[in-house]
Amino acid sequence: MNNTNLSTKPLFQPFTTQKISLSNRTVMAPMTRGFSPEGVPGEDVAAYYRRRAENGVGLIITEGTGINHPASVSGASIPVFFGKEALNGWSNVVNEVHKVGGKIAPQLWHVGTTRKKGDLPNEDALPVGPSGLNLSGDKVSEPMSQNEINKMVEAYAQGAADAKRIGFDAIEIHGAHGYLIDQFFWENTNKRTDKYGGDIVGRTQFAVEVVKACRREVGPDFPIIFRFSQWKMNDFQAKLANTPEELELLLKPLVNAGVDIFHCSTRRFWEPEFKGSDLNLAGWTKRLTGKPVISVGSVGLDGEFTSFSGANTTSLDGLIEKVDNEEFDLVAIGRSLLMDPEWVKKVREGKANDLLPFDKESLQKLY
Repeated sequence: MNNTNLSTKPLFQPFTTQKISLSNRTVMAPMTRGFSPEGVPGEDVAAYYRRRAENGVGLIITEGTGINHPASVSGASIPVFFGKEALNGWSNVVNEVHKVGGKIAPQLWHVGTTRKKGDLPNEDALPVGPSGLNLSGDKVSEPMSQNEINKMVEAYAQGAADAKRIGFDAIEIHGAHGYLIDQFFWENTNKRTDKYGGDIVGRTQFAVEVVKACRREVGPDFPIIFRFSQWKMNDFQAKLANTPEELELLLKPLVNAGVDIFHCSTRRFWEPEFKGSDLNLAGWTKRLTGKPVISVGSVGLDGEFTSFSGANTTSLDGLIEKVDNEEFDLVAIGRSLLMDPEWVKKVREGKANDLLPFDKESLQKLY
């Protein structure tokens, strides 16, 4: 069998910008695993990411890692990205990935008001959000003050600086799925009347300040990836932008702030984003911004993300066609890679029959 299956060739072309070069177009999507006791990734986490890198993943984006804020995550075993122990753990992850020729970016994360009072690791920390509203519209805390916003922006910046210092190849800022940054984007959770609220452009201000602060810390040549979505964890039909024109208003301030690559999260990559065009969210983002984009959403599986239910393998033909048509530049693989660290290698070698279906029991261990 040939090393490269002709039908998947577009997926295995190198990707190069002025700031990053990848061996192919595949990306490991960020997926929360919760195997980092007290927030510290250990040798098992490092081996988990290394296995994906040595089997050909072009870029690994880590699971969400909590920035330096007491309410950034909800769980004692979710990794954080601050403090000597955790950063030493992440440094080891980077080294293991680099040993096998891989590249890796941490995802910097704050869960906002999706966190419940009493959640670990800091039971006394209250959830925070732009207007103190959770995704259902219930008030769970007071709106963030200007001082709290300033400190939060600097916490993201600290994470970016530490990522560069310990050798990561890029950072990804998590601005999707109804978490903190997305709560500023979404009119249902952002009722502010100051510069952080109002119209769709005003609601980008917090994210703009985060991106600018991260850029200040990492310099002009370090890649910043920004992940966003229309859907929320509690509302798969939610929309930030109902038209391409609204999407452009959302994205332009982020481009101007310093985003290099957009990671456009959808649940099904093949679904058009707006009527009248076959382009998905990544395709529209690339057209409107001119920036490289990552597409994601049930790649290689016949069932979309719904609480990580099981799914069978399916054809990649539609995906390859979109990559070949340059609708998007990179493809993030989630559950397929969680289940099978050799997924990219098998696809490259044309061993489609050897791909594994997704079994939700796989969530219980690090393969």
